[in-house]
Amino acid sequence: MTAAAALRALHHGPGLPLVLPGPWDAASARVFADAGFPALATPSAGIAASLGYEDGATPPDEMFAAVARITRAVDIPVSADVEAGYGLSAKELVGRLADAGAVGCNLEDTDHTTGTLRDAHQQADWLAQVRAEAGDALVINARIDTYLCGVPDSDETVRRGRLYAEAGADCVYPILAPPPLLADLATAIGLPLNAVVTADGPTPRELGALGAARVTFGPGLQQRAMAALTGMAERVREELGVEAS
Repeated sequence: MTAAAALRALHHGPGLPLVLPGPWDAASARVFADAGFPALATPSAGIAASLGYEDGATPPDEMFAAVARITRAVDIPVSADVEAGYGLSAKELVGRLADAGAVGCNLEDTDHTTGTLRDAHQQADWLAQVRAEAGDALVINARIDTYLCGVPDSDETVRRGRLYAEAGADCVYPILAPPPLLADLATAIGLPLNAVVTADGPTPRELGALGAARVTFGPGLQQRAMAALTGMAERVREELGVEAS
């Protein structure tokens, strides 16, 4: 079984929800792999922060290089958050992902030039092109940004999800959809649904019970790690009697 096929199969059980930690570098990837997780999903915002960029501002070459370092560090499947595709053609994007060793990707439907939702049919056409280029060698997680972009409309979310399913997506990701809606959205769209863990939201297990087949963390794990590091730095500073700058 190929790595992409293995990752795709994990979305359908038996151990649902599929919980995918989000490594931001090779060291964190090894930690999650050694802990026994079957696959990983990189967060673009977490990698951006680790490289010193704002979310959405990472140069594509640096993003793909970071993903490649992560995939080289582990022997489990890795899915990469490549935002809206960086303006690459479907052929270029699939090639860059393959070169980086990723067997899955997130592709979001926000138009970053306007900060609004991209036309759903245009996004579906783009996803279909990616599918045609990749064949079955890439697990496509189609992110639906309705709730993120201030369009809290379940009907629109389902419409987009169905279009993306027809285009060949393996999974849909209505980011920040209200947890009580997850089961209905998954049923209406007909694909495994990805939900994100938030600081004040349900746990991964609870998200699974609510209808999520796949659970990711966005930049949350990187942010928690940095918070722990900040606490360590403060304790060292206090021990040394160094005043904060």
